[in-house]
Amino acid sequence: MRPRASGAIHLLNRKMRLMKRIGSLLPTPLRLALLAAAGLALGACSSGSSREEARQAPLAPIRVSGSYWIELSPVLVAANSFYPVQVNVDEGGIPRITSGEADLATNAETQLLRESIRNPDLRIIMTVTESFYRLVGRKSAGINSLADLRGKRIMTPRMTSAHYYLVAMLRHAGISEDEVTLVNLPRGASVLESIDLMSDALQKGEVDVISIWEPEPEDAIHKLGDDAIVLQDRSVYREVFNLHARAPDLADPEKRRAIVRFVRAVADASAALKKEPEKYWPHVSSITRYTHEQIGWGWPEMEFPVHIIPDMLDVLETEEQWVAKNMNREPRSREELAKLIDYSVLEEALAL
Repeated sequence: MRPRASGAIHLLNRKMRLMKRIGSLLPTPLRLALLAAAGLALGACSSGSSREEARQAPLAPIRVSGSYWIELSPVLVAANSFYPVQVNVDEGGIPRITSGEADLATNAETQLLRESIRNPDLRIIMTVTESFYRLVGRKSAGINSLADLRGKRIMTPRMTSAHYYLVAMLRHAGISEDEVTLVNLPRGASVLESIDLMSDALQKGEVDVISIWEPEPEDAIHKLGDDAIVLQDRSVYREVFNLHARAPDLADPEKRRAIVRFVRAVADASAALKKEPEKYWPHVSSITRYTHEQIGWGWPEMEFPVHIIPDMLDVLETEEQWVAKNMNREPRSREELAKLIDYSVLEEALAL
């Protein structure tokens, strides 16, 4: 028995038969034009129906992970409000993909350059957030410009995007990393608590400058008051907080379909956050543990581009030199780094 056509296609088939009877009474040119138009209508309906049926089909389960920073907001909102089923976003970055604990995970480009040595199957599939970092220092430490950082004590988490931002800013001022004293983060019960203590260390005079992502810079500005000096140059560096997947998962049709749908959900969540950000802050706050005020502090320093940034490969190539040096290995070529970027998933997602 032949499968029954969907309602819309069944109706169009009836109209096609009617058009053929009418067409038999018309001159040949008009008859051909009429039949061609009917065929296009049927094809469009069939294609639209197929796409809708594909959208409604059950999705393969996916596990999503990300570091609980404000940059994760579009992913958190997508998982809670825009993906067809609610998904928990576990805490942790792309090492969780390598360990098999996650299918999708976020991280800055710095961590991709590190982790992709262990797991060359990692792929950037979309840029979730661009985050513009700020160095915050004390004027009382004799700091009024980048040039004044030479010889200063600077606190930053090692081998992170914040560390690289510091290096990039120093280089911009003609200062080498060896010409400053790097200070480790204070000990806290967690990474988040250690970062929260950075502004306290700056206020107490234990360090002269801190380099970290939001909202800690703004917290430091509030604590220092008139003694705060902010050093920022968006043209020098911005964190590229990407969503990643594994190449074998992208080659699996069912897993890929779920990944594509999630990427579309992140794109929709990004649009919603641009339009009504505060509507979604309660959920972001419940996961990240940042207050609404702290989220508001960091928000102006972030953009949610969805598209992989145009200079992504340039960023990877430049930063790879620093990462490779710190990992005591040879830097990879531009051609090798290009393999870490997959544009096709986002293209499919935005076509849905």
